[in-house]
Amino acid sequence: MKQTLGLAILAIFATGIVHADTLRMAVTTSFHNSGLAEVLLPEIKEDLDLEVQLLVVGTGQALKLGQAGDVDAILVHSRASEESFVADGYGTHRREIMYNDFVLIGPAADPAGIQGAAEVTDALSAIAAGEASFVSRGDDSGTHKKEVSLWTAAGLDPDSFGPWYRAVGAGMGSALNTASGLDAYIMSDRASWLNFGNKGDLALLFAGDPVLFNQYAFLPVDPARHPHVKAELVTKLEGWLTSPRAAALIDGYMIDGETLFVFNAK
Repeated sequence: MKQTLGLAILAIFATGIVHADTLRMAVTTSFHNSGLAEVLLPEIKEDLDLEVQLLVVGTGQALKLGQAGDVDAILVHSRASEESFVADGYGTHRREIMYNDFVLIGPAADPAGIQGAAEVTDALSAIAAGEASFVSRGDDSGTHKKEVSLWTAAGLDPDSFGPWYRAVGAGMGSALNTASGLDAYIMSDRASWLNFGNKGDLALLFAGDPVLFNQYAFLPVDPARHPHVKAELVTKLEGWLTSPRAAALIDGYMIDGETLFVFNAK
């Protein structure tokens, strides 16, 4: 499946002469598409006098940036990959911050009939059996990794699928736009879906299976491997992200009365 290693560097809220400390953090496109960064980063700047520059990429590319020492920390959502990152000596530790869930989106008419499915694997099997149009991120992101694992759990191999399965090699927002244009099914994190403005005829059709749990974690890049990493600033940021201040902002972030993330840092 096609993968993209392109990245977008987001310079956040920098106007005039910047006197604050700065650090670089790689984050997932789903985190960025949720709109939560626009809530948190100004408060981080206010409380810590710290400018956080976001590199918005998929989880796979975020981990590669961390391995290369191109960022000071990462915020991603693929536990097995995160644990390997730490075990291989690229990160000092893994700290859980918040969670939401994955959902299946599709045409409101639901031609594959997934709304009545008991489990997400049943829903995916129905989509495959009907060869209903499906858009995949196809970018080695946390969402893509999760999607592939669910097809596998359903006894299916995406590499064997026909043209009804489109791997677009793009971030969550772009993939949702493609699904909207094609009137196709897609797996999204709930936050990106709620903040997505081009829904067209798409609707949230399946959610609630416990396997769709979606944990986000913060990983500092190990300064023992990359001495230029701003470890002191990363520690300050981690303290803030796990504080009651962050908890109130994360739990209080809503769209149309619906909470997008749940804080669960310990």
